Amino acid sequence: MKTFKAGSWVKQRSYKSFQPNKINQAWKMEDMELLNLLSQADRQLGRLDMYSDYIPNIDLFISMHVLKEATQSNKIEGTKTNIEDALLDKEDIDDEKRDDWEEVQNYIEALNTAVVNLEKLPFSSRLIRETHKILLQGVRGKHKLPGEFRRSQNWIGGASINDATFVPPIHSDINDYMNDLEKFAHNTEYFFPDILKIALIHYQFETIHPFLDGNGRVGRLLITLYLVEKRILKKPILYLSDFFEKNRTLYYDNLTRVREKNDITQWFKFFLVGVIETAKSSICTFDRILKLQKEVDTKIQTLGSRLHNAQLILNHLYQRPVVDAQKAKEFTSLSPPSVYKLIEDLEKLNILTEITGDKKGKTYLFSEYIQLFK
Repeated sequence: MKTFKAGSWVKQRSYKSFQPNKINQAWKMEDMELLNLLSQADRQLGRLDMYSDYIPNIDLFISMHVLKEATQSNKIEGTKTNIEDALLDKEDIDDEKRDDWEEVQNYIEALNTAVVNLEKLPFSSRLIRETHKILLQGVRGKHKLPGEFRRSQNWIGGASINDATFVPPIHSDINDYMNDLEKFAHNTEYFFPDILKIALIHYQFETIHPFLDGNGRVGRLLITLYLVEKRILKKPILYLSDFFEKNRTLYYDNLTRVREKNDITQWFKFFLVGVIETAKSSICTFDRILKLQKEVDTKIQTLGSRLHNAQLILNHLYQRPVVDAQKAKEFTSLSPPSVYKLIEDLEKLNILTEITGDKKGKTYLFSEYIQLFK
């Protein structure tokens, strides 16, 4: 890595674009600090992955991890939708907040669909384009070629390309670069640790900037998809956007440092620290979920004949911790009076919290559960 060269600036008409070097080649690690961080990251990912087997109904809880990832990844791009807002239906969102809300919902759909698509598609340009298409459908980037690589020059920062902070490679090279990235992802001829592979893929993807819009969100989404495809994680339970958002300046500075100073090692170290801290945080969250689940199960034992229906509502709440009487009726097939009585009981047990303040059409949150993700 001491001889790593990120690429070069190439004169175009009135500007210079950055043409990155290809990454599908042999890599050699010599930095002992990097190797130590890699070992720690491997251990923490192994610990986290154990929860996929340890928690019988872990799929119940993945939805909230995805929702948190969606809000944090979009927050990096400037949206202001929080977890509580993201849980609400569109008609319950103020008009001025709906654009942000829709982008978060698209991210959730894009990620969930991509995870399912991994069962039939490899980690590839096709998967990336299909994911991007969902991400931009019907939102502010809907006119910026959803699902297609760009056919024109883009840039980052600045009022125009002439004062941009970064200009990615010219559009005619995109397919070549993405083919190289895809080959690197699946190259078995040269050994390179998968965690560092996806770190490099993320950097290279953001440098190529293959789409007119949504590159940051897609690039962060790819991290989880890669780890799942390579079976490093059995389930999609690691998301780095929260770490990147909390360290946003360092995130961008370290990506820029690679291009300006050829310092890929510093980017790898930052990425590995993110994996370590995020895995530890996720483990802590799962432990707290199990503790809360045990406490809630103890509380609802007092409900007697209503216990079964209370459990049906809770199974929904662990996936989507918001409910109203109509939805509760759908889960339980109870009569309206029985539903209202059960919700009232769950309020008294401090499981549900009413948030609308209305006499009719009340909405309830499983607030204690939501707090575990904040």
